[in-house]
Amino acid sequence: MRTTKDRLRHTLGFELLGLVIFTPLASLVFGFEFHLMGVLAVAGSLIATVWNYLYNLLFDHAMLRLRGDVRKTTLIRVLHALLFEGGLLLLFLPMIAWYLGISLWEAFVMDIAMAAFYLVYAFFYNLAYDRVFPVPNPTAQPE
Repeated sequence: MRTTKDRLRHTLGFELLGLVIFTPLASLVFGFEFHLMGVLAVAGSLIATVWNYLYNLLFDHAMLRLRGDVRKTTLIRVLHALLFEGGLLLLFLPMIAWYLGISLWEAFVMDIAMAAFYLVYAFFYNLAYDRVFPVPNPTAQPE
C-alpha cells in the first residue's frame, strides 16, 4: 500500500508534468495562445480534482444506498468511469466554449481531445511512476 506522502507526490507530479506537456502541445494543436491554453489546463486540473473527490463521494453513497456495499464489479467500474468522464465533460465544456469564444461543438471536440491525451498520459505516467517508485512488497520484512 502506498503512503500518504507517496500518494501526494504521485498526484502533484501527475498534475504538474501533465500541465507542462499538455499546455504547449494543446497550444500547437488547437492554435490558441500558450497562456490561454495554460489557464484552461490549470482550470481543468482543478475542476477534475474537485470533481473526482465529490463524484467518488456521491457514487459511494449511491452504491451504499442501492446495493448496501461500495465494492465495484467490472461492470460498475465501467459505469463509474463513464459517468465520471461525462460529468467532467458537462462541467468543463461550457467553460472552454466561453473562455475561448468558440462554439459548444468546437469545445466538445477539444474536450474529447484533452480527455484522450490524459488517458494516454495517465497510462504512461503511472507505468513510469511505478518503476521509479515501486509499491513496497507487503510481505517483505523491514531491515
